[in-house]
Amino acid sequence: MTTIFVLDGRRIETLEDFWRVMGEAVNGPGGYFGSNLDAFNDCLRGGYGAPENGDFTVEWHDHAHSRHALGHLETARQLELRLKGCHPDNRPAVAEKLDAARAGRGPTVFDWIVEIFEAQVPGALVLR
Repeated sequence: MTTIFVLDGRRIETLEDFWRVMGEAVNGPGGYFGSNLDAFNDCLRGGYGAPENGDFTVEWHDHAHSRHALGHLETARQLELRLKGCHPDNRPAVAEKLDAARAGRGPTVFDWIVEIFEAQVPGALVLR
């Protein structure tokens, strides 16, 4: 039987909100399900509350709200944070992505999340 996790997209304004809402959907209040893109990627593979066999669906309700909130402004904010802590060799690439986000171009935080879902559990994410 497929496990269904429901995300309330109206509660997602930032990437940090996504981590909280996703963690609560899978593991209850205060639950963990990644707090960065790499950890989220790992959690989707199973464990941390997700079925090991990948037999689950995530219904992202009001995803249009989240898509807007996790758009280029939030992407720029996240890339600014990343730029502060990244290795000096990576700064030019991150700065280039930051410039694109500030100009309203390129993938957004929402796109990053959807891409990880599709890579790890194809078809498990349902946008409503």
